[in-house]
Amino acid sequence: MIHTIRSVTSTASTNDDVAALARAGEAEGFWLRAETQTGGRGRHGRAWQSPPGNLFASTIIRQRIGDPPPATLAMVAALALHQVAAAYGDASRITLKWPNDLMLDGAKLSGILLEAVGDAIVIGFGVNLAHRPEGLDRATASFAAAGLGAPDPAAFLEDLAQAFTYWVGRWRGEGLSTIRREWLLRAHAIGTPLRTTGADGQSVEGLFEGLDENGALRLRLADGTIHILHAGDVFLI
Repeated sequence: MIHTIRSVTSTASTNDDVAALARAGEAEGFWLRAETQTGGRGRHGRAWQSPPGNLFASTIIRQRIGDPPPATLAMVAALALHQVAAAYGDASRITLKWPNDLMLDGAKLSGILLEAVGDAIVIGFGVNLAHRPEGLDRATASFAAAGLGAPDPAAFLEDLAQAFTYWVGRWRGEGLSTIRREWLLRAHAIGTPLRTTGADGQSVEGLFEGLDENGALRLRLADGTIHILHAGDVFLI
């Protein structure tokens, strides 16, 4: 997969722009980066603060016959982002949290948003390089605040595009089992206490028990039973 990167000074949302391009037939491997966004958003429509100095970029994957389930691209994107962040920062301080959060010292460093557009999946990345948002319901981190310096967003994206191409190739060539295994190697430890909120709004607490064969979260409850979460929010306790 050959990648091309277009950069703009400002836009409302790189995901919205790339979704429109996907509908118009833009090829897989295209990336759009904005220095800032006026209407950036995360999962469930949450506002995503977008100050200059951070990374805001989106890309396209075209679904092919034989591909693993498109939702598992969340783990592919997380693996690519982990690879680049570990190279720029301190790998020992960076972990993955289900389904696709990158954590630095246990605080949220980035967000990844997947949206289906016809036969395409648009994948948006927001990474706190120079700044971190405050006043949220979870701890946040940035490279700069963690004393790791603030990587140049354009250079960071060039490395991310290459890493993403590599992991998409493994996802297609080796299947979900490989991606699941590699994701778990970079995740917080088995037994980590978690609180989850499912699509129905129900909150459940338990211990991280890995992922099932489809990439869903396994949570061991106090009574020893296993709770499976296919979609929702996860918080470290």
